[in-house]
Amino acid sequence: MPSADVDNEPHPGLPRPLEVVLSSVGLVVALPLLAVAAAAIVADSAGSPFFLHERVGRGGRRFLLWKLRTMRPGDGPEVTAAGDSRVTRVGRMLRRLKLDELPQLWNVLKGEMSFVGPRPEVPRFVDLTSEIWRSVLTVRPGITDPVALALKDEEALLAEVAGDRERFYRETLQPYKLRGYLEYLDSRSAWTDLGVIVRTVLAAAHLLQIPAVTLAQIDSRRDRDLSHT
Repeated sequence: MPSADVDNEPHPGLPRPLEVVLSSVGLVVALPLLAVAAAAIVADSAGSPFFLHERVGRGGRRFLLWKLRTMRPGDGPEVTAAGDSRVTRVGRMLRRLKLDELPQLWNVLKGEMSFVGPRPEVPRFVDLTSEIWRSVLTVRPGITDPVALALKDEEALLAEVAGDRERFYRETLQPYKLRGYLEYLDSRSAWTDLGVIVRTVLAAAHLLQIPAVTLAQIDSRRDRDLSHT
């Protein structure tokens, strides 16, 4: 059953009934592709074809995010850079085509996520005492959003970072994302959400080129923010 706590969001996007219909249809349509992908994952490496990971949702409530598994089971850093040896051959293809995100339609159907919204973060990277985090968590996380589109090559971006990548993520990249989320939410509507979905589909099909954010742009934004504090 969809969660009842998805009503009355302060920055509403697509109506919840429409998301229920779209996620239901999407799961049915994607089922053959998910079955083929799951078989390929199991044939390529041992373990479940699905990856369930705890994330933080609206109001700080935790939930299990569903994805197709793209890595070999085992421990490792939370952030993934291009060339990570944990990523399997099939996993690289799934990540490149963004097909590993398809099972999140189930999270949308359950009311834990939306189609468009801030990407859900792992608990250890969320600060519930932070005002900006509390603002971001007033809405459900999403499968896609403008920040995710701009950072579509995030793994390649992280591969350019010398030194502690988790520290860079927490201190530089994540604040950049949070500001972007709030900027989008300030003008969010059902129409802007539809626009983001269309752009995401076109970008995944390589029919739309979206300029990627660079390290220099992120550093420049950080420096500007620091100069105003």
